[in-house]
Amino acid sequence: MKEELFVSGRNIPNIDPFLNIWHWEIPLYLFLGGLAAGIMFFAGLFLVMGKEKEMETTVKWAPFLVPVALVVGLFALFLDLKHQLFFWRLYTTIRMESPMSWGAWTLMIITPLSFFWVASYIKEVVPGWKWRLPIFESFESLVIKYRKHIAWLAMGLAIILGVYTGILLSAFNARPLWNTSILGPLFLVSGMSTGLAAIIWMSKSHYERSVLSKIDIALIGVELFLIVHLFMGFLAANQVQVEAAHLFLGGEFTVTFWVFVMILGLIVPAFLETLELFGYKIPMWIPSLLILIGGLMFRFIMVEAGQITRYLY
Repeated sequence: MKEELFVSGRNIPNIDPFLNIWHWEIPLYLFLGGLAAGIMFFAGLFLVMGKEKEMETTVKWAPFLVPVALVVGLFALFLDLKHQLFFWRLYTTIRMESPMSWGAWTLMIITPLSFFWVASYIKEVVPGWKWRLPIFESFESLVIKYRKHIAWLAMGLAIILGVYTGILLSAFNARPLWNTSILGPLFLVSGMSTGLAAIIWMSKSHYERSVLSKIDIALIGVELFLIVHLFMGFLAANQVQVEAAHLFLGGEFTVTFWVFVMILGLIVPAFLETLELFGYKIPMWIPSLLILIGGLMFRFIMVEAGQITRYLY
């Protein structure tokens, strides 16, 4: 008698038993993209509002971080690419339905725009700065002349960039944790909050810190609202999304998410910023640092946990 053993199943490298493709480069890229978007948005906003003198750090100093954040983030993304020499093909077409196309073109515009912004203020920030070539002087004058127009463009691109960092994940709807439309606005609000945290840390003006802290407290409230509704949506959905939610509600990401993101990254900073507004002496680098660490942890957790969840078992 001939006996045969049939085994059915899958064993695809980097796919089974769970997705294992994105590592540290992607969450770092998402974090730095959100941080840059937040700083650029508020720099443009307060310039348009005519608050350039009152919000000097926001408009003049903090934007110096943006080109650095974008270049480092893009380098991290480049390291993650499988076919690095063919990245230019993203710029041979524009696909309105593709989040990757939106992100590529947005970064193509906002990155040089951030350098232009810095160049227009470098003489005010760095005394004695002189351009070696006359063409740079002429270009600087042109940028200063149209600075308000650039601010409006920067604000729009910053919003697109902030939303893109979340939609980049939600476009992978084969992963239950990422299959939600809340990720776009959630990552946008989180990026705005981290951008404010960086500005508050840099600022020495009590007035400026107070204004930004009020905005940040509101953003943290919105972020908490979106996170709560994210889990409500998962728990009211199908079985795989319920299981995805349970990764944070008793599963392996429970402690890291609730301690480092929710408590230390959102609730504690909001409480400290509120105390500062009521006149208590709070070193503002503490809530700022907590928000930045919480924002970074949030992206690492979402990328890692999202790869674990799947529909087919």
